[in-house]
Amino acid sequence: MKNKWVIALWTILTLAACSGKTSPSAKAIEGYFKALVAKDTQKAISLSCAAWEQNAQLDADTFANNPAKLDNIACNKSGQEGNFTLVSCSGKLSLDYNGEIQEIDLADRVYLTVQEGGEWRMCGYK
Repeated sequence: MKNKWVIALWTILTLAACSGKTSPSAKAIEGYFKALVAKDTQKAISLSCAAWEQNAQLDADTFANNPAKLDNIACNKSGQEGNFTLVSCSGKLSLDYNGEIQEIDLADRVYLTVQEGGEWRMCGYK
C-alpha cells in the first residue's frame, strides 16, 4: 500500500513539473513580443518565419516610436493546423500612442508558428 502512494505522489509531481515547461513554439512567440517591446528589430525578424519578416518589420517600426510594456505574458502550445503549430497566450501588451494607452489582450489571437532552419518562428496569427 505504501508503494502505491509513493508511485502516485511521484507521478503527480512529475506531471506538475512537466506542465510548467514552455514549448519551443510558445517560447518563439514570447521572444517575438519581448523583442518588439525591447525595440530589437533584428531579434523580432530573426524570430519570424520568412513569410512573416515584412510584418515583423512593420510591427518593429510601430514599437520603435511608441513606448510599450508587456504584462504577465505566458504562452502555450494549443494545437496544430496544417504545417502550423498553434500557440495561445495570456497577458497584455500596452502601447502608448501620444499619451493614449492602447491595451492588446494577447489572448484575443491564436499565434502561428513553424519550424524553419531548425528553429521555431512566429509566422502570423488568426
